[in-house]
Amino acid sequence: MAKLDDAYDPLTPVPADRRAFGARDAFSLWFSLGIGLLVLQAGAFLVPGLSLPMALAAIVVGSGLGALLLAAAGVVGSDTGLSSMGTLRRTLGKGGAAVPAVLNAVQLAGWGAFEIIAMRDAADALARQTFGFSNPLAWTLLFGALATALAVLGPVSFVRRFLRAWGLWLLLGGAGWLSWRLLSQYDLAALMAKAGTGETSFGAGVDLVAAMPLSWLPLIADYTRFGSTGRGMFRGTFAGYLLANIWFMGLGAAYALAAGSDGLLLSALAAAGGGIALLLIVVDETDNAFADIHSAAVSTATLAPVRPARLALVFGAICTIAALLAPMGRYEGFLLLIGSVFAPLFGVLLADHFVVRRRRAEGAASGAVNLAGLLAWVIGIGAYQAISRLAPEVGATLPAVVVAGAAYVGLRRVMK
Repeated sequence: MAKLDDAYDPLTPVPADRRAFGARDAFSLWFSLGIGLLVLQAGAFLVPGLSLPMALAAIVVGSGLGALLLAAAGVVGSDTGLSSMGTLRRTLGKGGAAVPAVLNAVQLAGWGAFEIIAMRDAADALARQTFGFSNPLAWTLLFGALATALAVLGPVSFVRRFLRAWGLWLLLGGAGWLSWRLLSQYDLAALMAKAGTGETSFGAGVDLVAAMPLSWLPLIADYTRFGSTGRGMFRGTFAGYLLANIWFMGLGAAYALAAGSDGLLLSALAAAGGGIALLLIVVDETDNAFADIHSAAVSTATLAPVRPARLALVFGAICTIAALLAPMGRYEGFLLLIGSVFAPLFGVLLADHFVVRRRRAEGAASGAVNLAGLLAWVIGIGAYQAISRLAPEVGATLPAVVVAGAAYVGLRRVMK
């Protein structure tokens, strides 16, 4: 593979003098990524199938589980200095890691398009309400270009120049305003007393919530590889994402139940006086699209000797075009599919790094393919699908992670 800049080559550990991220940087990044328009909408999907108290319980449990796995995967990046797909080469082998690298690039292109669509729809709804102006094409091109520009800059510049300087304050202002409007406009006690329809089980709700942080598993090491310590990356990531996901999913569920929006949550929020908050969140939402585009480029760079910054331009264009052509739709199935594929995969990765290697950064899987890793991954996916179909009330995420990790440890011993 042709040599790239050591700080950005996804297959070369970041040099110690380039590892500038501390716990505060990790908190800022993952608090920001845990807040967003799609997180609000995902929270809305929990009701009225679940009552609001049960939805909030599912949000707490699912967020805790997902944030814990996310933070643990972040430690792998800080321990090795490698990108997410680079760390998987150690577990699956060079050829085996190509499979999740391709899947990750595809799903991140989809997520990037979703983020651009969410920003476009929110901005267009605000413009129609305030100025009587509507131009979805212009909004799509604007947000696509902005997210692509941030992705070309790279993660260190983005976090230091954008998030810590002023982006985080936008988020806090927007989240605070939405929370105040909820408490001042609606009878929270009455909302809590409403019974759920029973269409969603508690276990399925937990899986849907956990799917949000798990959707970041395939790219977290792309950022924590710049971390100075594993402890700082774990603490900052866990605290930041846990707080954000609980806060915003809870807001989404409460607002959807109060407004009876039937999928029109963003328009309902704008009409209910949340326009200022939505405007702040839309401006900051570009960080989610940035992360999708940047990490799609990094994943692809593990397969071809092309600089991630150049690939970011390509993926930015792909996401923007997809946003122009694809409808938003309901995407619970998309979230759960991601969980069924990547949660077991990272169960294998975590077992390899923490149990088999005991956090040693050196070494790689022997040969082009580590058959034990691939088989354990398939077993984990099978466990997820079986549990989600046969016992959805249990929740499939944690069992699938445990099954995949245990299968990997067992297969390693048998196949030595």
